Amino acid sequence: MSAFLSKLQMENATDMDDGLWVLTAPLFYQSDVAKQTFIVPRGFKTDLASVPRLPVVFLLAGATSNEAAALHDFLYSTHPVTRSVADAVLKEASAVTGVPVWRRWLMYIGVRIGGASHWDPVAPIEPPEQSLGGA
Repeated sequence: MSAFLSKLQMENATDMDDGLWVLTAPLFYQSDVAKQTFIVPRGFKTDLASVPRLPVVFLLAGATSNEAAALHDFLYSTHPVTRSVADAVLKEASAVTGVPVWRRWLMYIGVRIGGASHWDPVAPIEPPEQSLGGA
């Protein structure tokens, strides 16, 4: 059964009102969707839910399920699963924390539409330079 196995513990990362937080203890999450347990490490920085600060949009989807948002940021920055699985885990983890169904779907659709620009592709491995000989 999907569950957060620890509490989210965090503090302001910069002593400024910039929305950046740092975990002060690891966050453990067991996911049925991904069939694995994730550990977001102490020291991981997150901006929680990256929702546009437009009043109506933020009212509908912002400041919700900080645990799921921190986990989702971790999945997007480390790529232990595909982007589609990371987004499904966000929806699943939001359900675990009691986010209403309509809001979970709104968040899920938002990350499916707008999340691609935040999914940093893993840099391709460059082949080693080959000696051309005689130089």
